[in-house]
Amino acid sequence: MAGQTLCNDSLPEALSQLADERWQQLLASAPATVALLDVSAQAQTRLMLALSDFIHTQIMRHPEWLLWLHQGGLGSLPRQSHAEALARQLANADDDVAAKRIMRQYRNLHMVRLAWLDFANQLDIEEQLVDLSVLAESLIIAARDWAFSQLCQQYGTPTNSAGAVQPLMILGMGKLGGRELNFSSDIDLIFTFPEHGETEGGRRPLDNQQFFIRMGQRLVDLLHDTTVDGFVYRVDMRLRPYGESGPLVVSYSALEDYYQEQGRDWERYAMVKARALGPWSGYSDELHQLLRPFVYRRYIDYSAIDALRKMKAMIAREVRRRQLTDNIKLGAGGIREVEFVVQSLQLIRGGREPSLRQQSIFAALKALHQCEQLSFANYDELKSSYIMLRRVENILQAIADQQTQTLPDNPLDWQRLCVILARVNVMDFRTHLEAAMNKIHQHFRDTVGGESVEESEHWTQALWQERDVAVAQELMTLHHNDDDDFLTRLHSWRQQAQQKPMGPRGVETLDKLMPKLLDEVLTISSPTTVFKSISKVLDSILTRTTYLELLCENPGARSQLVTLCSASPWIAKQLSRFPMLLDELIEPSHLYDIGELSEYGALLRQSLLRVAEDDMEQQMEYLRQFKLAQQLKIAAADVTGVLPVMKVSDHLTYLAEAIVSQVARQAWQQITARYGQPPGLNDGDMGFAVIAYGKLGGIELGYGSDLDLVFLHNADLQAMTNGEKAIECGHFYLKLAQRILHLFSTRTNSGELYEVDMRLRPSGSSGLMVSQIERFGEYHCQEAWTWEHQALVRARCIVGDDDLCQRFKAVRAQVIALPRSADNLASEVHQMRLKMRQHLLKVAEGEFDLKQSAGGIADIEFIAQYLVLLHGHQFPELAIWSDNVRIFELLAQLGLLPQITAEQLVTSYCLLRDESHRLTLLGLPGLLPALDVADHVEHSANIYQLILAHPAGQERADPAVI
Repeated sequence: MAGQTLCNDSLPEALSQLADERWQQLLASAPATVALLDVSAQAQTRLMLALSDFIHTQIMRHPEWLLWLHQGGLGSLPRQSHAEALARQLANADDDVAAKRIMRQYRNLHMVRLAWLDFANQLDIEEQLVDLSVLAESLIIAARDWAFSQLCQQYGTPTNSAGAVQPLMILGMGKLGGRELNFSSDIDLIFTFPEHGETEGGRRPLDNQQFFIRMGQRLVDLLHDTTVDGFVYRVDMRLRPYGESGPLVVSYSALEDYYQEQGRDWERYAMVKARALGPWSGYSDELHQLLRPFVYRRYIDYSAIDALRKMKAMIAREVRRRQLTDNIKLGAGGIREVEFVVQSLQLIRGGREPSLRQQSIFAALKALHQCEQLSFANYDELKSSYIMLRRVENILQAIADQQTQTLPDNPLDWQRLCVILARVNVMDFRTHLEAAMNKIHQHFRDTVGGESVEESEHWTQALWQERDVAVAQELMTLHHNDDDDFLTRLHSWRQQAQQKPMGPRGVETLDKLMPKLLDEVLTISSPTTVFKSISKVLDSILTRTTYLELLCENPGARSQLVTLCSASPWIAKQLSRFPMLLDELIEPSHLYDIGELSEYGALLRQSLLRVAEDDMEQQMEYLRQFKLAQQLKIAAADVTGVLPVMKVSDHLTYLAEAIVSQVARQAWQQITARYGQPPGLNDGDMGFAVIAYGKLGGIELGYGSDLDLVFLHNADLQAMTNGEKAIECGHFYLKLAQRILHLFSTRTNSGELYEVDMRLRPSGSSGLMVSQIERFGEYHCQEAWTWEHQALVRARCIVGDDDLCQRFKAVRAQVIALPRSADNLASEVHQMRLKMRQHLLKVAEGEFDLKQSAGGIADIEFIAQYLVLLHGHQFPELAIWSDNVRIFELLAQLGLLPQITAEQLVTSYCLLRDESHRLTLLGLPGLLPALDVADHVEHSANIYQLILAHPAGQERADPAVI
């Protein structure tokens, strides 16, 4: 028991009125049932109907449950009884409909029981969390076993090479793994199986993985699907290897390989609480032994603290972005901070101290105290504060069976909360809650480091507060700075800032921030220019106090703001347009750690794990936020010299590829959910490919580049998809292409994802949005213009099934290998170049356009394209590369271009591209004084003239001997 039982006598008026109304409803709908209850049971029922919308809804549907509850159901119930009862009831289920009804009604009955006991203060929260977890585990395993039996009848029994039956093993993650499940929580699961093999006893053998994937899909549907009886649990499978893009079920060996080779810090944290569900077996032992080396290092692992800081920063960003207030899970001092404190200490020492390898936070806290990692006082404070937050969380969720950690936004729910917790009023409750959260936050700060230090007043404090310009000038002179323009701009900006509706907290924060910021700005060589950029960032956050506080309280973020704004107006503009990017400045080591090119896909999947799969608006917003954050990191590393200039385009390109891949996958899921899939596809295949042209195809993307894309498919146009709303495959892929473009072009708070240009598809703007691969090949071999073949030189498949990508490569190689007349080809290429220059080149005398002027980027690109098309029939290897640098290197190796000429072109090309990046970051157009690049571009212009633009009647120069 846990405290005093509630009574009806002291209910607030609104709750008392609601209790009367709902009691009368019950009397009217089930008088016979009510008559069987004694006076005490009636009074308690009346109270519970008012306290919980969930209890009211379920009792009105099933009034007979009241008899079970009051005739023993509210007493002690053996936890193992769930498994026995569910197995008995499901034995009579002949199909999924019957199984779903049984599981949902069983779940709802026992959730009513647990909510009742909680609200009546008859069950400790620790016991309540265990009971909720045992109920969930019992339902999951009962569903698993029933589904396994059903599928074995259909496909046979999965076995290994020795004939041993293979089970589906389920890892319960998060609070389910720790036996601390919330009342209305999602359940995070990972499916796996011990060994590969195939089924025995079916009409034909089926690979074990395919069997378990089908079983996993059915199991998720049994639990997740919403029927007239509701759902059992919302199931989240995105913590599995490779997230939503990975197979639903993998073997033990694949699971081990993934975590050894690609497992990330956040996955280590998740695995701390992972637990094999169901009756324990040798397979359970094997699974935990397999995971242990990934989670717990053999040494004392202080790197966990740094990973913790990054994860906490991500959560803080999420709180700010979603404007969460009164959130007892994610806010400062919330439930998540307790988990971070405990799990970080577990990860640091769990490799040396086996007793710390606990899934339960209560068990882990006790073990940390026993290992002298927490004093008794700290242990007691953390535990008691955590218990309070979990009790509040449970009550909030049990009111309406909703997944929430946010304090009420209406008076009725506040009354319910205060009545259940025996608090006098909201103020009394908040006082106790804030005291608990303050204790937690202090422990969190002590664990991850950081301290508050009151700084003595700096001279910039007086400068910021001084309204007299003459006095301000004296202060500046006194401190060796006579920049009058700076003072003028500062005073002007301050007057503008005062007109903004900032509120008292915002004004106070700005007054704390500005002296610190001015101190940093005035130490650099051009403070006026830098402050001009920084003031635009400040303009965008003046009414968003959380970001002012971020800069005020975080010296690292403040310093990075000054550094980056002084180096690049483009970065300053990005920060002013999208203030959420300021979160990226908090940890400098994280800001400049841009990682490997191959990591963008995994990072993006990790980012999207925080968003519900069916919340497309948030999915699109997070895609844009991810792109902006990663571009900022690339630009920051670029302007500070951390990233070599030759690698900038590589990172921008691989970032775009990861996003294109994710968008294609999301579009596929949306379209197939409605129309089904085209026939004949293997699991994971789409029969669809995205071809990158231009800068993306040539691995030469810039900061502001759009994406030139072409879509291909390999389906029979007349075949039909297999969904309930079946359509022709040609129409299906058109809808898929349209959905992809929609996901790219929709404007959210973070802008457009990328501007996509589809004009390079067959027949240009008048052509089909997506082409069948054979038709694509026919068009390029029979109808395409020379300029389209030039574009194809820079094309490559970036998303798609292996077979379709290989077919595209074959088509591209076939087109490049077509025999061509040197004179005709040179003439057509040169004429196209002249048209481009005529339409696009607009420079004043003495200026050089990096792309369009003679000897510029476009000239060099045209030289490469011409030589590949000219010699492709003789040298098939010229179809290998799509980027100009490697094309020139290969031309030199094949003797088609002198080595020194190729090196001159590559040097000029790289220099011009680097200048283009630099000017973009400075917020300037792609123009330079012609004299600054004369030496480099003269070589390129001469080579272009010799190869492509020789006068009529003269013999064309042989590139090999230039």
